[in-house]
Amino acid sequence: MKQDIDRLMQERDLTAILIPADHNYSPALDYLVGHVHITGGFALKKIGESPVLIVGIMEIEEAAATGLTVYSDNQFGWAEIRASDYENPTAEFWATCLKQLGVEAGKIGIYGVGELNLLLAIQQYMAQNHPQYQLIGEKAPTLFDLAAMTKDADELMRIRSVAERTVSVQQATWDFIQQHQADATETVIKADGSPLTIGDVRRFILIQLMERGLEDTGMIFAQGRDAGFPHSRGQDHMPLKLGQPIVFDLFPRELGGGYHHDTTRTWCIGYAPPEVQKIYDDVMTAFEVSLEAYGLNKPTHLMQEAVLNYFESQGHPTSRNDPQTTVGYIHSLGHGVGLKIHEAPRITHLSNEDTFQVGQVITIEPGLYYPEQGIGVRIEDTFYIAEDGSLISLTPFRKDLILPLF
Repeated sequence: MKQDIDRLMQERDLTAILIPADHNYSPALDYLVGHVHITGGFALKKIGESPVLIVGIMEIEEAAATGLTVYSDNQFGWAEIRASDYENPTAEFWATCLKQLGVEAGKIGIYGVGELNLLLAIQQYMAQNHPQYQLIGEKAPTLFDLAAMTKDADELMRIRSVAERTVSVQQATWDFIQQHQADATETVIKADGSPLTIGDVRRFILIQLMERGLEDTGMIFAQGRDAGFPHSRGQDHMPLKLGQPIVFDLFPRELGGGYHHDTTRTWCIGYAPPEVQKIYDDVMTAFEVSLEAYGLNKPTHLMQEAVLNYFESQGHPTSRNDPQTTVGYIHSLGHGVGLKIHEAPRITHLSNEDTFQVGQVITIEPGLYYPEQGIGVRIEDTFYIAEDGSLISLTPFRKDLILPLF
């Protein structure tokens, strides 16, 4: 949780954390200072102290909404530095701010988003001209990965809200498709007789998300053969057809960046062919196997291994018994969810480092994929691990395979 940041800084021997602001949304910046729309400057946190923000004069009021101490960049001489002949004015400005804010030397952890070439140039300049500062990056799991692995009450409240709105969009999408009819070729059609396409459905979903204060981050609405590739987004021109599996994976976040929800359902419009029903039943059983394998403080890989055991017992290839396979069960079972759509912990047989802990928000998403048979099935709920160790679903939406038309 956020209260762990100072401890994690101490473990890394960091004197301070610096997170540059950018036009792109930054989960690390949001986590450290709260949801704020600033496009320049940076946040600085010294160990044992609250963060401060250094921003341009145009964004002072926006930054002040965080309740943190805010400085104008001109208070540190940015206008003069920028007008000078320094080889890297931004790096020189960073060094000036660090010194004036009481960071005389030490390791400075750099996090967030930005253009890699610019950050590397800053690091090189600092090493040459201000060697008292060591700009430090780190591989995953980072300080922020570990802190964000468990959520506090405020974070959970935001995630619950996103979940409720996402489930509302799932229901609206079900209702929208259901109000259509099919023609003699088993094509779903609109009132004027033209085909209802994936693009039509996607546009409907985007509007529904926006009306609920959410934004899409790359939804999957893939039908038939496309559903057999786990991350195929689906083809907008494709008409919806009866009896073909549709993988609908929706993982929106708060509008403008923020907390996510992640959920997948598989639908067959009108009817399900026997071969699709069989695969669906196997995936649903795997979902139940996952829940039975859960236990507080248990290693997460044991849940994945229980699902692998089940799928392999049913004759499905898996990435464990055939690491080269492109069909069957070919991905991990789940992941953490928060300001990033994929966070720790990981639920995979390829790592035994993570355990289930109170405060985690995780997905469970078994799936089977046979693209040349025109079949892909995945079911996914997001869960929260409560104080008593119980696993609470945040996705109370039906898991019916068949979506009937009126």
